[in-house]
Amino acid sequence: MRPGRFITFEGIDGAGKSSHLQTVAEHLRRRGGELVITREPGGTPLAEQLREIVLHSAMDALTEALLVFAARRDHIEQVIAPALARGASVLCDRFTDATFAYQGGGRGFDSAVLAQLEIWVQQGLQPDLTLWFDLPATVAAGRRRAVRAPDRFERQDEAFFERVSAGYRQRAAASPQRFVRVDAQRSPDEVAEQIKGALEARGL
Repeated sequence: MRPGRFITFEGIDGAGKSSHLQTVAEHLRRRGGELVITREPGGTPLAEQLREIVLHSAMDALTEALLVFAARRDHIEQVIAPALARGASVLCDRFTDATFAYQGGGRGFDSAVLAQLEIWVQQGLQPDLTLWFDLPATVAAGRRRAVRAPDRFERQDEAFFERVSAGYRQRAAASPQRFVRVDAQRSPDEVAEQIKGALEARGL
């Protein structure tokens, strides 16, 4: 049985990662094998309920982080780990890097606490590949306004998203073998080519 691959998609709101997830899905489907597409927070009935609370209810940064990791634990146990164990590939729209970027960078919450939660909840599980859609905060804001009403995070100011971007840069620098930076300011076709190159470089 071919081992499953765990691929995550990261970036600030408006960077286009969700759209290009489908590009990767179509590429992997052509290669055969089971494919699971999921998201965070979310992916299970319990995690989706927690997602609604996190996105729409006021709370402090610690509460926010605990809820996100609680959703992640259920998601790993119910969806991600079983899929990988049976040889499926998992594509996930956001994972723990988002927590370090949003709660750690954006909210300024203690990264040491987040790192301990990561150890407890994931028990060593990390993505095989993380595609990081890097986009200036001002450009991302314009894209968001054009397509949807904002949630609690999307209503944050530009300075918040600058800190989130810095959080992503820090995570990428700490795990360069896992991260691939995608220049999300380019045209959709050029972004797709960047993604294709990253997949091919890893034999996917």
